[in-house]
Formats: sequence, structure tokens, C-alpha cells
Amino acid sequence: MSERLQKLIAQAGLTSRRKAEAWITQGRVLLNGRPAKLGDRADLDCDHIEVDGRKLASREQQVTVLLNKPRGYVTTLDDPQGRAQVTDLLNSIPQRLFPVGRLDYNTEGLLLLTNDGDLAQHLSHPRYHVRKTYLVKASGHLSKEITERLQRGVVLEDGPTAPAEVEQVRTVGNHCWFALSLYEGRNRQVRRMCQAIGLQVNRLKRIQLAFLDLSGVATGRYRHLRESEVNRLKNQSFKDVGG
Repeated sequence: MSERLQKLIAQAGLTSRRKAEAWITQGRVLLNGRPAKLGDRADLDCDHIEVDGRKLASREQQVTVLLNKPRGYVTTLDDPQGRAQVTDLLNSIPQRLFPVGRLDYNTEGLLLLTNDGDLAQHLSHPRYHVRKTYLVKASGHLSKEITERLQRGVVLEDGPTAPAEVEQVRTVGNHCWFALSLYEGRNRQVRRMCQAIGLQVNRLKRIQLAFLDLSGVATGRYRHLRESEVNRLKNQSFKDVGG
């Protein structure tokens, strides 16, 4: 049965459907020896598909892991600076996994990696936003005014953020610890929000994504998601911040 190329590429575990569409428009995908176009359909049983010169294999066993990312690793799979990649921590897994979303080089915590393109597509859908909770250590004090500004949303150079949820954890000397929950995922959003309101982030760790947390997963370690967890992620209706 023929299916859209981007779906076949995602099902093979190479990337998400959205990224596969970009690969097609960039000319990185060949269909039966010619450059593929968006809208092309194919059948792996009778068509020859190449991605970056490599033949597209049939669908791999689907694997999704929850990694407790340490600082000092990048989530990109192609780093020009040659820094350590999160996939280096998954050497015992034969499948090629890619991160769902990203965490900055110096940000720790919960990161999903998968070869399930349908799951990645669902979690990154532009209309629905998954609740992500971060533990923030910052210089200064979490005053009532700062808390209310975070809760209302902060104006950044790329526009105002959606309202956040804030819970103070503790204050130690000149540092405050608080939990910050977001429903959107802009680049370096937590750090930029804090900087905009006068807080300098010293440590940042994602501690929860949807219903998942880091229980039982030490820093630098991972666990496989159960099938029931993957299905729950795919079937869950996340908060719609678009109105």
C-alpha cells in the first residue's frame, strides 16, 4: 500500500514527519532515482527510496526511551563543534533514535528519544502543547511581583509567552529554587524569561513532561517507555493554548 514519503521516513525511525518534509524539499530524498516532491507516495515493497544516498529500510521496531540528560551534552544529532551528543548515552540501543524536542547544552533532565515518528509528530504538533516542568535555581529572590510576571507571561523578542505556572521550592542564601511549568517550547525559553525579569539562572533541570517524571532514572541513565505510556502520550489531549 502506498503512503506519503514523509510518513514512510518517519516510520523508518529517521526523523519526524515535519523534518522529513523539509528533507524532501531540500532534495535529500530520491524516489526511484529522481528527486522526490512533497505529495509523492510510495510503497516500500515496490519503490526504491533513498535518504542522503542510503536506501530506506522497512519499519524498525519502535523504541522510545526517557533519558535523564546530564549537563554537557547536545540534543542535536549533527554538532559542528564536535561536542558530546545525548545519543552517545544510548550505545546499547541498536535502533537510531532522535530527540523529541531539545534541551540546551547546560540544561539537565527529562528528554524523550524515539524512532516512532507518529509519537514525535503528536508531541510536537503546533496546536497542542505538552506541559513541561522545570526546576530552576536562580540568583536573587522570587518576589511576588516576579511570580506574577511569570504567571501572566513575559514579553520576549519573539513575542509574549503564554502564562506559566510557578511554585516556590526554597530559598538558600542569595539563591531561589522554584518550579516553572510551560505549555510551549521556544528556544531557551526558561532562561530568556528569567533574564527578562532580572533573574540569572544558575541551574536548570526539566523534571516532568506530561505525566512522565524522572523517578528511578539517575543522571545519565535512561529507561524504556512501556507500550501503555506511549499509547497514553499519543491519545492524551494536551492543553490547547491557541484558543
